Amino acid sequence: MNDILKSIKSDQPTISFELFPPKQEVNLEKYKAKAEQIASLKPAFISVTYGAGGGTSRFTLDIADDIQKKYDVPALAHLTCVSTPKEDIDSYLKSMSDRGLKNIMALRGDIPEENTDRSKWAFQHASDLASYIRSNADVDVIGGACYPEKHPESKNMTEDIRHLYDKQASGINFLTTQMFFDNNLLFNFLYKARENGVTIPVIPGIMPVTKAKQIERILKLSQAFLPRRFVSIVDRFGDDEKSMREAGIAYATDQIIDLYANGINHVHIYVMNDYEVASAIINNVKDILGR
Repeated sequence: MNDILKSIKSDQPTISFELFPPKQEVNLEKYKAKAEQIASLKPAFISVTYGAGGGTSRFTLDIADDIQKKYDVPALAHLTCVSTPKEDIDSYLKSMSDRGLKNIMALRGDIPEENTDRSKWAFQHASDLASYIRSNADVDVIGGACYPEKHPESKNMTEDIRHLYDKQASGINFLTTQMFFDNNLLFNFLYKARENGVTIPVIPGIMPVTKAKQIERILKLSQAFLPRRFVSIVDRFGDDEKSMREAGIAYATDQIIDLYANGINHVHIYVMNDYEVASAIINNVKDILGR
C-alpha cells in the first residue's frame, strides 16, 4: 500500500503538514531551508501547494521532489485546474512522472478575479481533473478537498456532498477538509457524508491561528464559523504577538487531541511554513503519536 494511504488508514494517530512555495525565486533557498526543518519532524507526509493558474507551480515539483528524495518524507504535489490550459496540466503531469512523484492533490482552485470565463477552462471541476489524471497519468494517490461547512458556491449541504460523491467516483482516494474551528461541525459533516455514500477517508485540516490578522483572510477564503471560545482568545490575546502565538497553538492542539479521542487518527496541519508552530504541535502530542 502507498505510504500516504497507509498512514491515513492506520489506527496509530499521525500528522501531516501543508507547505506553500514562495512566489519569487529570490526567496526559494530560504524556503527550502524551512521545508527541510519541517521535514525533519517526520510527518506522515507533506503536501506542497500550487497557485491558481500555476502561480507557484514552477517551484511545487522541485520542493516536493526534495522533500521525498532528500528527507525521505512522502510528498503530495498540488495541482489546480482553474484557468489552467490543458497543455500546462499535461506538462505538469509529465514532469511529475519524470521525477517519480506519484502523489497528487487535484483541486479546482480559487477563481482569479481577472479570469471568470469558465467556458475557456479545460476542466470545470476537481472531479473532472481527477478523472483525467487517473486515466492519463502514472499516479498512485489522488487527494481532493472538501468543506465541512459547505463549499461557498454550493446551494446546500446536500448538493455539496453530491459533488464529493462525484469526486470519489472520479478516482480520488481521500479528502482533506478546509480549515474549521469547531470540531462538532466536522463530526456532523462526516455523518452526513457517510450517510450519503462517501466512504473514502476524510482528513481534518487544522489551521493554528497565531496572528490576529489571519482572521480576516480566513473569513474571506473559507467563511469558517468562529466559535465564541475562539473569538474570546483572539479578543484577549490578539494584540500581544507572543501570547496570541501560544494561545493559537494551544487551541489547535486541543482540536487535534479531541479529533484523536473521537477516532479520527490522521490530521493535516496548515502550518504556514512555520517550523516553530509545526514543532510545538508535534511536541504537544508526541506521546499520542508514539514518539
